[in-house]
Amino acid sequence: MGKPKKKKGKMSQAVVRENIQLYLLMLPVFLLIIVFCYGPMFGLVISFQDYMPGSPFWGEGVEWVGLTHFKRFVEGKYFGRLIKNTLVLSGMNLLFGFTAPILFALLIDQIKRLRFKKIAQTASYMPYFISTVVVAGMVISFIDQGGLISNFLSAVFGLPNQNWRDQAPAFPAIYTITNVWKGFGFGSILYISSITSIDQSQYESARIDGANRGQQCWYITLPGIKNIIAINLILAIGGILGTNSDLILLLYSPATYDVADVIGTYTYRIGIEGGQYSYTTAAGLFMSVIGFVLTYIANKVSDKLTGFGLW
Repeated sequence: MGKPKKKKGKMSQAVVRENIQLYLLMLPVFLLIIVFCYGPMFGLVISFQDYMPGSPFWGEGVEWVGLTHFKRFVEGKYFGRLIKNTLVLSGMNLLFGFTAPILFALLIDQIKRLRFKKIAQTASYMPYFISTVVVAGMVISFIDQGGLISNFLSAVFGLPNQNWRDQAPAFPAIYTITNVWKGFGFGSILYISSITSIDQSQYESARIDGANRGQQCWYITLPGIKNIIAINLILAIGGILGTNSDLILLLYSPATYDVADVIGTYTYRIGIEGGQYSYTTAAGLFMSVIGFVLTYIANKVSDKLTGFGLW
């Protein structure tokens, strides 16, 4: 029984020696993750305290309150609105923001002129690298009264020339379109690279059998990237409670709180501006736990249906 373990240990050491350069390449990123992602998690203890800035996390003077802040958040008058808005905005973003990169990658794959393909890809990537603040400023200037989009809607569809930013029914569409436009090009990179790795002989065989482009896409391309789609879908479902709060903070106004106020914006207002750090930390931890449960369930379902998962 001892010999196989010893042999396995030797094999592990050999693998490490063979890939030492890769491990060293990963080391800086690993340290960054430890310092900036896992290190601050120690601060989650304040969700069980009545924490005041400057007071210690442990020791004398720390007032432990248990699950009081969690109970206060769940029983709060805004809890239902926050959950509803978060699910609606995240659901719309999941529906359109998740599928748009896949569709764009499939369209790019069908373009045969290399020069036009490169131009289209480069143009689609550019919005991702524009600051969210700049994007929000552009959108606001377009949808304000007298803006480009407001004038267009008024002239073509006869809609009132008004400040659409303050119109609650229009906010989910404004947020979703902006979010999708900013990220679909960059999100398609992974799918495009996966499509290029598919064995081209499969397409040649399909063409010989008389398959058109749509059939090739359905029976060859999509099955060829289904593992990437499954993994990205798992991550997207796990983060469904984490909307793009930065963009919402820049776009919303008190007039649209009923449809735009999500967990991220609420915790910013109450925690950062209101100074209720323990309460908002509890709210964030509560949502993180739910996100982990959703990720676990989505991974199990994906593993059963497609054979692919994160673990």
